[in-house]
Amino acid sequence: MSLRNELWMWKKEKVAEVVSNNLKRKKHEVWILQDVKDILEKVKELIPEGSTVAVGGSLTLLDTGILDILRRGKYNFLDRYSAKTREEIEEIYRKSFWADYYLTSANAVTEDGKLVFLDGNGNRVAAVVYGPRNVIVVVSVNKVVKNVEEARERLRYISPMNSKRLNLETPCAKTGFCADCSSPQRICDYFMVVESGVRQPGRFKILLTLEDFGL
Repeated sequence: MSLRNELWMWKKEKVAEVVSNNLKRKKHEVWILQDVKDILEKVKELIPEGSTVAVGGSLTLLDTGILDILRRGKYNFLDRYSAKTREEIEEIYRKSFWADYYLTSANAVTEDGKLVFLDGNGNRVAAVVYGPRNVIVVVSVNKVVKNVEEARERLRYISPMNSKRLNLETPCAKTGFCADCSSPQRICDYFMVVESGVRQPGRFKILLTLEDFGL
C-alpha cells in the first residue's frame, strides 16, 4: 500500500470511530467493516435463515453483492428487481413494511450520527421510519459529512449521477447539475433525517464500511 493510501485509510478509520461512537450514543448498533468480505459475513450473521427480507433501491447493495446473497440464501426475499409491472413493484413495496429485515444504504451520515435519506417514491424512507422490525443500513465512510446542511449540498451534487444511472429524462441527467426541477421523473421528493434510535434501541444496525461503495 502506498503512503498516500495508508494515510487515507488512517483518516477513514478515525472518521469511522467518531461516527460509530455517535451512532451508538443514539442507540443504534454499529460495526466498522473493512471490505466486501466483512460486509457479506456480517449480513449473513445478522439475518437468520427463513427471515422475510426487503431492500430499498441502492447501488451499494448491488456493488457489495448483498443482493446476490439474498437471492441465493434461504430467505423469503421480496425482490423489488424481479417485478415486471408497476403493480407488482407497488405490492412488494407494501409487503416490505412487514419484513423482518429491511436493507438499504443512506445518502449521507453526519459526524454526530444522523442518517440522511433522499427518495423519489418515498417507499424507502417510509420503511426506514416504520414497519420492518430491523433496518440494516450499509453506508461507506465516503458518505460522512459535517452536518445536515452539508448533507443537502452533497445530495445536490450526487443526485444527477443517480438520475443518469437510472436513465431518467430529468434536467440534471442532461447537465450534471441539480436544477431543483419539477420533472415527473424527479427522484428527490422526500428528504428525511433519522435523528436517533432511542425509541427503538437496536432497530437500526449500521454497517459502516471503510471501502467506498455507492455514490
